[in-house]
Amino acid sequence: MTSALAALERLQTIPGLTVRPGALLRDYTRFRLGGPCQALLVTKDEAAYRAALDILTGSGLTWTTIGGGTNLIVSDAGYPGLVLQYAAAELAVDGTRVRVDAGADLNALVDFANANGLAGLESMAGIPGWVGAAIYGNAGAYGQSIAERIEWVRFVRCNDVHQFSRAECEFRYRESIFKRNKDWQILSAGLELEPGDQAALQARSAEIRATRDAKFPPTMQCAGSIFKNLLLRELAPEVAAQVPANVIREGKIPAGWFLEQVGAKGMAVGAIRVADYHANLVYNAGGGSAADLVALLDELKRQVRERFGLVIEEEVQFLS
Repeated sequence: MTSALAALERLQTIPGLTVRPGALLRDYTRFRLGGPCQALLVTKDEAAYRAALDILTGSGLTWTTIGGGTNLIVSDAGYPGLVLQYAAAELAVDGTRVRVDAGADLNALVDFANANGLAGLESMAGIPGWVGAAIYGNAGAYGQSIAERIEWVRFVRCNDVHQFSRAECEFRYRESIFKRNKDWQILSAGLELEPGDQAALQARSAEIRATRDAKFPPTMQCAGSIFKNLLLRELAPEVAAQVPANVIREGKIPAGWFLEQVGAKGMAVGAIRVADYHANLVYNAGGGSAADLVALLDELKRQVRERFGLVIEEEVQFLS
């Protein structure tokens, strides 16, 4: 028996680990794109997750990890290996501190904080995805980001559990140390929030969620905004001078503004389309392919680069 086969058999004996051979990854992504993997390994148990990581590391098997799949684009051919998903989703509160597992839904965290009269996350209502991915990409909206509230993050590195403070996480706009070290697996996090009025927080989240749902309907097969916004301070002066002042928000320029200037609205490749009403919203109209999505994104990037000399960057992650 090869070491890889032995490792696969050992994985199947881990208590609390569900093994789904040949799982179609499109069923685990919001874009509904992508082919099968060798097997999907899912657990809500930290001990089982760490046991799987111990076996996979150095096993000779091809493997990767995923979160909730909101920002994940899987190739049409799928992934030629094992996919590990940590789905622990516990939430706990102690005063103004909240502990949350990486597999908790970000909206569940926002609602939990609001219900406990804790402010600092309410403007992030409606952002899809799991908390681990939100930390990984420093998710945020309407003047709030998750990094601002992080107290600590627990993660697995080299099969050992470590804990970083907020400063050690090296958060930047849509960036973190975890995004630069994709083999570090986030387990949980602690957040420090502030006392707030429960009703006011819930009303604010409801307002933002309604606005977001109008732009990005929950049933739409998309990842929300597809490209990162741009920081004004990083633009060449000749480019910054072309941007109207009323477009700039908190030192950032929406990628959608640049995409509008090149006529992105309504563009399509196959069943993958740019929304007619939002130049930074790309969605699967039904029956689309990952190849078509990549082709459309490449064309959008090419046109912005030729017009402005800018390289716009996707918020999504790719798996093939």
